[in-house]
Amino acid sequence: MPIQPLLDAPTAAARMADIAPPYAPQEARIEASRCLFCHDAPCITACPTGIDVPTFIKKIVTDNLAGAARTILEANVLGASCARVCPTQVLCEGACVVRGLEGDPIKIGRLQRHATDHALARGLDVLPPSRPRHERRVAVVGAGPAGLGCAAELARLGYRVTVYDRRPKGGGLNTYGIAYYKMPPEVSLAEVRMIEQRGVEFRQGLEIGHDVAAADLVRDHDAVFLGIGLGGGRRLGIPGEELPEVVDAVEFIDWIRTRPLHEVPVGRRVAVIGGGNTAIDAVTQARRLGAESATIIYRRGAAEMPAYPFEVELAKADGCGFLCDAMPVAVVGDAGHVTGLRLARTVARDGRVTAVPGSEFTFPCDLVLRAVGQEHVSGRLRDWFPDLAVDAAGRVSHDPATMQTNLPMLFVGGDCANGGREVVHAVAEGTRAARGIHLQLTGERIAGPMQPSRLGAASG
Repeated sequence: MPIQPLLDAPTAAARMADIAPPYAPQEARIEASRCLFCHDAPCITACPTGIDVPTFIKKIVTDNLAGAARTILEANVLGASCARVCPTQVLCEGACVVRGLEGDPIKIGRLQRHATDHALARGLDVLPPSRPRHERRVAVVGAGPAGLGCAAELARLGYRVTVYDRRPKGGGLNTYGIAYYKMPPEVSLAEVRMIEQRGVEFRQGLEIGHDVAAADLVRDHDAVFLGIGLGGGRRLGIPGEELPEVVDAVEFIDWIRTRPLHEVPVGRRVAVIGGGNTAIDAVTQARRLGAESATIIYRRGAAEMPAYPFEVELAKADGCGFLCDAMPVAVVGDAGHVTGLRLARTVARDGRVTAVPGSEFTFPCDLVLRAVGQEHVSGRLRDWFPDLAVDAAGRVSHDPATMQTNLPMLFVGGDCANGGREVVHAVAEGTRAARGIHLQLTGERIAGPMQPSRLGAASG
């Protein structure tokens, strides 16, 4: 049977509620007071955008939330999103000195959210002042985290910036691809509005190569930044994959982000193929939206799953199942609809996974979500810019210090450059590219954020 929505609106909203509720003011002050305000704080080094963590936390202790937000946003313009979606357990909180002393790190992500939410909710203009605008123009292709990071920094430096994006709303992954229980799309859209208020023009619903020629972008701008994400999801390449209930996990998450939660169709028995963070997001949301069972199917052992361990534990806490050392060999259907997966047990030898002969069995399910990676977009980019250099892995080749490609006026950042990393890395690359563009056009080098404890050493 076709899959259908399973929950009413109040139940769906309750089940998809925030997994990390915001701090009350007193809770935030108590947590912030645990910080040791390290002189050379390893949490700053662990942050790809170099947020001065001790400084913003100290401002929370003194109830200067606007100042705390400014400290965050001048280093990472998407600080509100990153407060929710960053893997803080392996970045800033993973490096926290208090963690080594007490076993429980400062909750940096939740404190960052406390400060940035304060600013966004009140419409406070806490971003650092911009330079006077000049006539140099830059096109930013892609309104995702990399493009937004680049656009915001360019606007601060006085450039006239136009962002081109194929989706109807800006934000990219943060708007369309994050698990709902981590962050609703409204947070990302508020960040887009904040950047728009800095003078950045957004042209949504326009696709390069179709609505706008790449050659026109180059002709009409002093530089072009490419911040597009990865392509469509990879297929399984097995019989029965054409059945309507075989859906890419990214598309499923898009449904959740763009439809009322109680209208999202979900199978009663869901199988998710893959072991990465996208697979975990998909299986957990399916379970929260009413699936009676939701199971990860992964071709290697549990210890080899690329998903972060804390994400796996969250899925287990939600009642999701895990079937490892198994791979799909066919989708089973009846009357044109999915009824199950034909699986085979696997064994790994010399790094390769193969099916065990005679081990096949049927796993009942009515929705199959593919989470086996996304295609690289190098082919599309080469259509736009035939001379663009691409590496063997399909990523755009670039100078990591400036994000400049082999085409001098073309810069890059985000998934098309790094192959698919966290949001915070994309923001950092976009900001770095903006400074690379500025260096290319003016010869002026812009330094990144530096923690106050090191300013004296840097100037001495």
